[in-house]
Amino acid sequence: MKDLITTSLLKVKSQADYIEIRIEKSEFFLLSFQGPLLDQITRSSNLTGCVRAMHKGGWGFVSFNSLDNLDEKISLAIRQSKIVGKGKLILPEYEIKEVSLKAEVKNDPRKISSTHKKKLFEHYNDLLLKQSKKIQSTQVTYKDEVKTTYFANTFGSYIEQERMDVIGRFNVVAKEGNNVKQSFESVTSRDSFDIVLNLDQKILETAERALRQLDAKLAKAGCYTVVLDPRLTGVFIHEAFGHLSEGDNVYENERMKEILVLGKEIGMPDLTVVDSGLVPGLPGTYVYDDEGARANKTVLVQNGILTNRLHSRETAAKMSEKATGNGRALSAGYSPIPRMTNTYIEKGDIPFNEMISDIKEGIYAIRMLGGQTNGELFTFSSGEAFMIRNGEVAEPVSDVTLSGNVFQTLKDIEAIGDDLTFSSGSCGKCGQNGLPVGVGGPHIRIKNVLVGGR
Repeated sequence: MKDLITTSLLKVKSQADYIEIRIEKSEFFLLSFQGPLLDQITRSSNLTGCVRAMHKGGWGFVSFNSLDNLDEKISLAIRQSKIVGKGKLILPEYEIKEVSLKAEVKNDPRKISSTHKKKLFEHYNDLLLKQSKKIQSTQVTYKDEVKTTYFANTFGSYIEQERMDVIGRFNVVAKEGNNVKQSFESVTSRDSFDIVLNLDQKILETAERALRQLDAKLAKAGCYTVVLDPRLTGVFIHEAFGHLSEGDNVYENERMKEILVLGKEIGMPDLTVVDSGLVPGLPGTYVYDDEGARANKTVLVQNGILTNRLHSRETAAKMSEKATGNGRALSAGYSPIPRMTNTYIEKGDIPFNEMISDIKEGIYAIRMLGGQTNGELFTFSSGEAFMIRNGEVAEPVSDVTLSGNVFQTLKDIEAIGDDLTFSSGSCGKCGQNGLPVGVGGPHIRIKNVLVGGR
């Protein structure tokens, strides 16, 4: 592969300002249960690739699923770039690298039989279905995948990276009369099949969450002090703030340019927000991004002050800022764009019990069920919630939605917990949906949150 793509690039090096080739080979195994039935079992391998060429600031892009006639595909991308290139764009300097990186695998899922995988997840599915007659449906999915990406550019880099992912997802729907509630759980690993073993207790807790919500009363709408659990903290900072930190979302939005000025105070003094592609084992971790830039730990907010944003090579050049190694693509069939890796709020020093001790009436919101953002405005539905009364977690409440302006909310954080944890997720943007990311944070306490309910 190396000889093929590097030789092809050498032939055309002088025909554009910059050219790169990415090729991805993947093998995956997938099985899923829908209710009591085995819905799908698949083993497949794929090849995708792309050529990007830049000329006078204009990009040409050609994707493919065969290596046949590669030179023609490169020539087409170059011709496209010359049609649209009308200006000037100098990409940040590339660190020229020639590396080959293998996935560090502990318990290789490829060595586990499909029969064993089926029996294991059939067992988990049965646990959910047998938990209660109120369990209406389940969706249980297992997937393992190994990807090898080959990257080369006309600056002289050649990077070969192997990545493995093991994923288990569990969704349960409970129903009583017209009352329908759901709960979900997921586990992921970058190095071992072991992540999906011994999950009985976690599976039972997933069912119990859905059943518990059937008995919960609707929350009373109003303005509350709200405590978010670490999972919801992570999703909140990813969705409400993280996307606004991506370079293209700032560069293409005049309002965000005015608001998100580096050096500006945007949060309470103890707030530090980080995006890091270096946290071991998380879905958003890698060594080199899809533009050949090394992954980084980028501090977005330091003690309440906006300090950085997330960039691809292109957005860094357009905004005269440093590239951060966040040029990511869902696969080699897409162009890299600025994307988060593992985004989290750094932990503070407040224990959970102390955080809620003086709340007379508030809400403890756990996990996220759904939500949407519109610029700096957000609305999230929690997966589960409880009232806080006189410093204690009290009765469960349902259908809790949290709304607000992210910049006001970041200033309204009153306490940051001492219990940073991470969870796995996937992210969608510009049609590239399902990109692996990590989210994290501690418990946080926020005042004056608008809560929807009855």
